[in-house]
Amino acid sequence: MLCAIAGVTAHKTELRRHFRRLRLQQLPKLQQRLDRGGASLLTALLLQATSPERHLGLTWPLPGEPDLRPWLNASGWPLALPAVAAGRLVYRAWQPGMELTPDECGIAAPTASSPDLQPGQLALLLVPALAIDRRGVRLGYGGGWYDRLRADPQWQRVPAVAVLPAACVCDRLPCDPWDVPFAGWLDENGCQWIGPSPTQHPLI
Repeated sequence: MLCAIAGVTAHKTELRRHFRRLRLQQLPKLQQRLDRGGASLLTALLLQATSPERHLGLTWPLPGEPDLRPWLNASGWPLALPAVAAGRLVYRAWQPGMELTPDECGIAAPTASSPDLQPGQLALLLVPALAIDRRGVRLGYGGGWYDRLRADPQWQRVPAVAVLPAACVCDRLPCDPWDVPFAGWLDENGCQWIGPSPTQHPLI
């Protein structure tokens, strides 16, 4: 078993290098779609999502990642950003203009004065990815933060969607035992749900 896991880890390292380059090449196409028609993509997501008192979870963009802030800021929905605090990933409420400070990974995040949100307070998580396969297995950066967060059954019930260029969607990625598939992905062609849409989700 340990040899098998080591083999998966080595393969994922190679795939991360490949898809990081590919995502960077394809990012302008996705960003242009988000900037031009983000409102329609957002509407499609929200129509399937939830009651407006719940938060939309997004991420503060790192270099090479799509920037969702312009159209999410205009949505009028309460927003949330992740933060790594005390060795775990949490979500905290955020709105434009609120103070941000580097979290334990050095990424801009809401300060500890914003209380940690519970799973039932989140409508949808929009998460950057290097790649995703058609089963919903996401290839991230290797930190395991989302894997550990979504190991909690309550967090698994919050629909999570990967955001990435369509070129980074593939048929099959290596899967570790702790990988929790995502509900779908958002690319320049729209949102693709795997299985039930959030309207059929028990918490929505």
